[in-house]
Amino acid sequence: MILTCAIIDDEPLAIRLLENYVNKTPFLKLEGTYNNAIDALEDLGVNPVNLLFLDIQMPELNGLEFSRIINADTRIIFTTAFGQYALDSYKVNALDYLLKPISYPDFLQSAKKALQWYELLNKPDAGAVETTAERPEPETIFIKSEYKLIQIELSKILYIEGLKDYVKIYTEDNPRPILSLMSMKSMEELLPSSRFARVHRSFIVQPEKIKVIERNRIVFGKEYIPISDSYKDSFNAFLSKRSLMPKM
Repeated sequence: MILTCAIIDDEPLAIRLLENYVNKTPFLKLEGTYNNAIDALEDLGVNPVNLLFLDIQMPELNGLEFSRIINADTRIIFTTAFGQYALDSYKVNALDYLLKPISYPDFLQSAKKALQWYELLNKPDAGAVETTAERPEPETIFIKSEYKLIQIELSKILYIEGLKDYVKIYTEDNPRPILSLMSMKSMEELLPSSRFARVHRSFIVQPEKIKVIERNRIVFGKEYIPISDSYKDSFNAFLSKRSLMPKM
C-alpha cells in the first residue's frame, strides 16, 4: 500500500531532511512541500493526502490550528522542536508526535503507524473498525514534572496515586515516582481506558502489571492498593475479560 504525503515546515533544512526520509521510505509518496500553512491550505483542501508531516510553531497559522481545519481523513504526524506541545498534539487529529532533531528510525516508526492505520481501515469490515481505529492509542505520554516535560512509556507504568492537586506515577524502571501537578481526572482521561483501570478515588492501575490481588487489595511489592466499593464492579468487569476468576 502506498500513502500519499505532504510536508509543512517553515524551516528549509527541516523540509529537506523530511523529504529525504520520505524518498527512502518505499510506502510513502511525496505530493508536495510547503513552508507555511496558508500556502498548503488551498492545495490540500482540493487534493488531500493520506499523511501530513506538520510543524507546530509557524507564523500566521500554526500547526495545531491547521490540524483542526484540514481534511478529517488526513492523518497528521506533528514535527516540532518544542516538547511542551506534546500534550496538545493528542487533543487534535494527531497520529503521532516527533520531536526534533528527528532520526530516521523514529520517522520510520511513525510512518509505519500510519501505514498500519490505513491497512486496518481498508479491511473488509473497515466500517466497524473506523470508529475504534480513528485515534490509535499512543505508546507514550508526556507529563510535566517541575520544569521538565518527561516522556513516559505506558508499558512501564505500574500505578498512579492521586494526592490533592498532584499525581505520583510509579513505573517499573524507576524506584522513585514521577510527581506532576494535575488532577486524577485529567490523568484518567489521558490514559487509554483499554489498558488502565480506576480502582479507588486515589489510584489508577495497569492491570497487566498486577501479579497479586489479596483481600480486596492489589499488591505491588511492599505497597497495597485498596479496591474501593465504588470501583469494584467496573474493575471486576475489566478483569473478567482477561481471566477466569470469581468476583471479589
